[in-house]
Amino acid sequence: MRTPESGATRLERRLAVVTVGAPALGFVVAVAIAAQQGIGGLELGLLLGMYLPTAFGIEAGFHRYFSHRAFRAGPATTCLLAVLGSMAAQGPVLFWASTHRRHHAFTDREGDPHSPCLHGDGWRGQMRGLWHAHVGWLFAHERRDWMQFVPDLLRDPLVFRLNQHYFLWIALGLAIPAAIGGLIAGSWQGAAGGFLWGGLVRIFLLDQATWGVNSLAHRFGTRLHATRDNSRNLALLAFLSVGGSWHNNHHACPALARTDHRFWQIDLAGGFIELLALLGLAWDVKRAPPRGAKQQVTIE
Repeated sequence: MRTPESGATRLERRLAVVTVGAPALGFVVAVAIAAQQGIGGLELGLLLGMYLPTAFGIEAGFHRYFSHRAFRAGPATTCLLAVLGSMAAQGPVLFWASTHRRHHAFTDREGDPHSPCLHGDGWRGQMRGLWHAHVGWLFAHERRDWMQFVPDLLRDPLVFRLNQHYFLWIALGLAIPAAIGGLIAGSWQGAAGGFLWGGLVRIFLLDQATWGVNSLAHRFGTRLHATRDNSRNLALLAFLSVGGSWHNNHHACPALARTDHRFWQIDLAGGFIELLALLGLAWDVKRAPPRGAKQQVTIE
């Protein structure tokens, strides 16, 4: 007998298939075409031009602003960050923030939605854990009350409305590079290239960067802070994740707007937040004390 819970689970699984499968298929098609015909500056420009804004939407917006309230912003900036983050097609803002807050509440323990550390110690268990943390958790059967972790966002009518139009923002994120590609190239072929490289390929690559923090940055890398979880700093993903892969730093001080705890750690999202503050579009930015000052690390 079909129940509302089982029906909702099937719908979520179907959405997960589309969310994961469509960008992956687009990536394969784009690479196959590039192998035969090459890739031009227009396609690469649209890929980079769409990747950075949507990566900032995820890391500076969905992660540090909506999930952790690391700074404050007005309606215009809230809309910008929500739309850019939604264009990444990683889930609506309420789902993304509630999932991440649950991750912090139960990091690497039972209840963590995407820990790689709960599937056994042997190599098979570790591989199962990495798969689950990277993408498998999106297809999990377990039902959770996601919304209990975001009561503040649910009470915000602007955020709630932006969340309701999630699929519109995804469509916009695909239409913009397609339109730019078509206009610059003056052909449908240019529009198709923009759709592939600025749309599906961009989503696929940003997915791997974000999900790579969930999986790889809880297994590999360095530990600057002695947190109670297995979070690690993974320099290899620093640029693709625009600073999100300084994951041990983040778990040590989750409320901060920056993740660069050493001068050589590049945090592009932190720089973007500082730019917003400079322009008066963000304020009450939570920063670490000056270097050399007595600091208190919050262990999560």
